[in-house]
Amino acid sequence: MPGIPPTVRARWCDSGHVTSLVADHLHTSAIGAWLVPDDDQRHSLLAAVARIWVEHALLFGDVFLLGDRSAAAVWFHRYRPIPPPASYRQRLAAACGGHADRFRMLDRVLEAHRPTDAHNHLAFLAVPPTTSRASALLARSLVKMDRLALPAYVEAVTAAEVDLFTRHGYTARDAFALPDGTTVHPLWRRAAGHPSRAVRPVNSRPGRDRRQTAVSAT
Repeated sequence: MPGIPPTVRARWCDSGHVTSLVADHLHTSAIGAWLVPDDDQRHSLLAAVARIWVEHALLFGDVFLLGDRSAAAVWFHRYRPIPPPASYRQRLAAACGGHADRFRMLDRVLEAHRPTDAHNHLAFLAVPPTTSRASALLARSLVKMDRLALPAYVEAVTAAEVDLFTRHGYTARDAFALPDGTTVHPLWRRAAGHPSRAVRPVNSRPGRDRRQTAVSAT
């Protein structure tokens, strides 16, 4: 897209910057406010938890940045079950202390509604959804994800997010509520150029994926 810098794959040395972008995005969200009610503590605690997941995505997925480092997309490749971050419970407790129970509750709800079929999961899109940068970063990420011939999954929590993902080929599935009352709209997109795949209902899974997810960027 004209005027939008190219998209690059993030490296481990970029994890701190990507973490900051994710925390910036979550800080003003309803989910972020519920996770950490204290506005003075919110950004630092969200950043500490986001770092756990950004580093995990660099091991079990892909992280993309716009070339000017203004926006990030954090993906997990779920073509098979992936483990939770190393020492996750201990690291989560160290990162957010007394707020850990809320993060764990959110993990459980999101994990319970995640599709069980192989897919690429967009966990965070750290850029306002109404901007051309959001559309460009998403479109370029999806081109890369389509090379893996897997469907894509995302959780959206605002009308602007739903509109963005719908415009890029996602279709809505049944909504569900988070512990704070926020409505989540899961969306599914088949890989371009590949036949549609059936999505097995959550309650039919033979075993649970041990990986728990943090908030969706949305």
